[in-house]
Amino acid sequence: MKLSKLVQSINPSITLLITAKAKEMKKQGLDVVSFAAGEPDFDTPWHIKEAGKRAIDDGFTKYTTSSGISELKEAVCAKLRRDNWLDYEKKNILISAGAKQCLFNTILALVNPGDEVIIPAPYWVSYKEMVKIAGGHCLFLKPKGEKMTADELEKTITSKSKLLILCSPSNPSGIVYNEKELKAIASVCFKKHLIIISDECYEILVYDRKKAVSIASINDKIKDQTVVVNGVSKTYAMTGWRIGYCAGPEEVIQAAGKIQDHSTSNPCSISQKAALAALNGPQDHIAKMVKEYQRRRDYMVEKLNSIKGVRAQKPEGAFYVFTNVSRLYNKKINGSVKFCQELLEKAFVAVVPGADFGDDHSIRFSFATGFEHIKRGLERFEKFCEKLS
Repeated sequence: MKLSKLVQSINPSITLLITAKAKEMKKQGLDVVSFAAGEPDFDTPWHIKEAGKRAIDDGFTKYTTSSGISELKEAVCAKLRRDNWLDYEKKNILISAGAKQCLFNTILALVNPGDEVIIPAPYWVSYKEMVKIAGGHCLFLKPKGEKMTADELEKTITSKSKLLILCSPSNPSGIVYNEKELKAIASVCFKKHLIIISDECYEILVYDRKKAVSIASINDKIKDQTVVVNGVSKTYAMTGWRIGYCAGPEEVIQAAGKIQDHSTSNPCSISQKAALAALNGPQDHIAKMVKEYQRRRDYMVEKLNSIKGVRAQKPEGAFYVFTNVSRLYNKKINGSVKFCQELLEKAFVAVVPGADFGDDHSIRFSFATGFEHIKRGLERFEKFCEKLS
């Protein structure tokens, strides 16, 4: 059976492939230490799980409005006002089956064949595939420093450029754009009529007493050409519940909603009730979670940088350490994919290659896993690197 040219052009997610292989090896009885998955190792808070159970007991198991229940949209509006200084109405909100669907719907709603989408590198692996499906063309901006500057952005923009995808805090690098940097970027986007998708899924995972700022909060002008994407997965350890949301200009949100109408329709009714409890309920778990992540980050970065040939970038946010291992490449291991394959097969340590993130010199470690797990995995990683150097 011959598949479509479109699906043949799409690359599988390396992150999911590595994670799946690591799980399969574990099933075979092998002691695999995985740093691959991008999900919190904390459990969903009790009151959120109880809200899900209550929804089942109450029979809230039918279809809902395709774009999400009214109460959850109200809770999202309240959250955005409270945490991000953003004022939206329910008509500006779309609830989807995860932030990934929000991104996908929005890109499909905005991008025409031939439109250019600017994506700063390194970038989350799915952005480029989503743009490809929409028929767009990716312009990968590789900054000279760790962050894209407003000048670099302006020099990248062409007459075909329509969209900028900005991720702060970033997956995979953990960089966080401050307010001054965002103001400069917003100024360029406004001047060049460049629409922004602001991926803010790791918003609360920021360290050293810093705070993530939404570019949509810079001023009303830039807010009117920005779609903010977020979800409950990372903040509330609810990855499997699959609830994301986006906020933006009404015409874009309604267009994204139409796409959802004809693809998945409504996100899970039970999960929506759980997400409502998450947004409206106690938030005290967040500070504890962030404190523990920072402890893990500090240990991981120090340990990695003590290994010969390894250079780890200290992330300001998210829960990844993007690590340059190119000094360890040789004739047999000549890139990040081969490096990760050898590491998994020889040392039983799973990490994600940087090639699909736009940086073949690096690999991504997740510290969203137990502290003892991290210690054990990094000891194996060090021994593996010693054999290469």
